[in-house]
Amino acid sequence: MIPADCVLPDPAEVRRVRSADGTGLNVEVYGPEGAPLVVLAHGWTCSTPFWAPVVNLLAADHRVVAYDQRGHGRSDVPAGPAGYGTAKLADDLEAVLAAVVPAGGRAVLAGHSMGGMTIMAAADRGEVAARTAGAVLISTGPADLVAELLVVPAAVRAPGLRRALHRLVLESKLPLGPVNGVSRALLKYATMGPGTPAARVDACARIVHACPTAVRHGWAKVLGELDVTAGLAKLAAPTAVVVGSRDRLTPPVHARRMAAALPDGRGLLELPGVGHMSPMERPSEVAAEIRRIVTLTADTPRSATA
Repeated sequence: MIPADCVLPDPAEVRRVRSADGTGLNVEVYGPEGAPLVVLAHGWTCSTPFWAPVVNLLAADHRVVAYDQRGHGRSDVPAGPAGYGTAKLADDLEAVLAAVVPAGGRAVLAGHSMGGMTIMAAADRGEVAARTAGAVLISTGPADLVAELLVVPAAVRAPGLRRALHRLVLESKLPLGPVNGVSRALLKYATMGPGTPAARVDACARIVHACPTAVRHGWAKVLGELDVTAGLAKLAAPTAVVVGSRDRLTPPVHARRMAAALPDGRGLLELPGVGHMSPMERPSEVAAEIRRIVTLTADTPRSATA
């Protein structure tokens, strides 16, 4: 049975936002008008339901916007390779912010994994910066993702072999198929901490398995070559970093580098025993960190409505 907090509440509004190249993005809005605005960007192979535990904790007193990254959830699938890339992620975030943040308003942005990379990729865009009050980078990294992966067992020591095996895993074109005991075990090993309850693993597996194989592969190729380090250095808003100590996909080494490189870093929160899916594994701590940045930036102009 799916845990109750892993089910999204009824949205206050659902929008279709067009990105710069015409890609349609599914945008869902939760919480009361006039409350502090938070925009959530999910990661690779996920979709808006991934944020359900965090949305359920924030929506009582925040206006929360969650959108499906292109190819995921209810957003349009790119027509070909040209539809994938960090610039496209930045285009999409810019389009969402333009649609939900009124001129002169600002939002706190929170991005998990590829969502965090999206925030970094868009950091040098004036229209994005003007609408950003603060940010939270969650279980993510700016570059060298394949080199730092910890999915392949430590017994494989040769760096070249490790990178090759990790690339094979990352860019696999094999369909994930139906969720079953084996697939749940593999997903838990690769993406979640060992103490994660079975029901929460199952909820996460259902979301990941729903991602189309071609989309999973298309974004994997982007992630394999990704470098948004320059954007990280231009992320001027107050920004916190969150990572799980057992994250195999974006290990804590990335979080420490980001925290050191941020122009206005506001802390690094490392969650003991937590894997890559920290918003589902420990939503209360993730939501609390988003709240902290909302409170910290409350004296700056922000959106009054979405």
